[in-house]
Amino acid sequence: MREILSDVDTWLKDGENTIGIATVIQTWGSAPRKVGAKMAVTANGRISGSVSGGCIEGAVVEAALETLKSGRPQMLHFGVADEEAWEVGLACGGNIDVFVEVLDEPTYRFSRQLILNNRFGKCVTVIEDIDELLGKKFTYDGHENRSVMTNSKLAEQIGDKIAGINKSQRIGLEDGFQLFVDVFQPSPTLMIVGGVHVAITLAAMAKMLNYRTVIIDPRRAFGSKDRFPNVDQLLQKWPQKALAELELTPDTAVVLLTHDPKIDDPALKILLDSSVFYIGALGSRKTHTKRKVRLAEMGFNQQQISRIFAPVGIDIGADRPEEIALAVLAEIVKARHDRGF
Repeated sequence: MREILSDVDTWLKDGENTIGIATVIQTWGSAPRKVGAKMAVTANGRISGSVSGGCIEGAVVEAALETLKSGRPQMLHFGVADEEAWEVGLACGGNIDVFVEVLDEPTYRFSRQLILNNRFGKCVTVIEDIDELLGKKFTYDGHENRSVMTNSKLAEQIGDKIAGINKSQRIGLEDGFQLFVDVFQPSPTLMIVGGVHVAITLAAMAKMLNYRTVIIDPRRAFGSKDRFPNVDQLLQKWPQKALAELELTPDTAVVLLTHDPKIDDPALKILLDSSVFYIGALGSRKTHTKRKVRLAEMGFNQQQISRIFAPVGIDIGADRPEEIALAVLAEIVKARHDRGF
């Protein structure tokens, strides 16, 4: 949803309310886009987003235009065994199910607020044509259920079924209803300790991947608004004070870029006891060996110390600050995906 948000907002503002939404419902094999990926199509052919990286877009656009005329949702299936799949270019071994419907503005507004407020929530869509409920919506914001269905029994079943779901997926109910659960996760956070040159590029790259960015540096010359005009939060404080004010969650990554023990070590004392999914520290192997000795003297065991990614970043032979930033962000992304996100 995030990828089409800006364009859909513009279209609605311009009075273009007839918008088709295509969503990847399920994939098998080498499908190029993940479940939940979306594409928006207007009646006059404007397009935003993608459901396949390009190989089936033409066919999906045609289906979306049909749905805009009829008002009836439809399920599309593309696979290498289908003649149509070859015609549209899906020859890479993948299979994709795409659900096409007319934009439901109340549900869109609900989902939009979840994204803009960085909140967790779910939107459930009936994708099987049963009891004339095809395309009906059920939304959940983490605190209360909000159903726009008239079928209270179905709403109750859905609430029970989706309670533990934290990833977008297709599910079924016992009475034959097929549902798509679109899960909206808060953006992950990247906290960077040390406003050095690498941090400038790293923060910019992280924003491109929808990370919330935080810069921490007590040195005003480094942690300045001039150097980081677009970060979400800038704290000109010592790490131990800054981290005490911030929420360290399993969706948080922290990278230490100063390789100055006076700044890095107090941060590590807090981070090694936290639930953050990534802790990276700049410095050579020799520097990290000394760091491990200091941490052991502070009372941390080997398992805790081994949480630190150091030397920081995937080894791509990085030399320039921009290359180092790329290597660090790649390692952060990999660490997060290794956790199943």
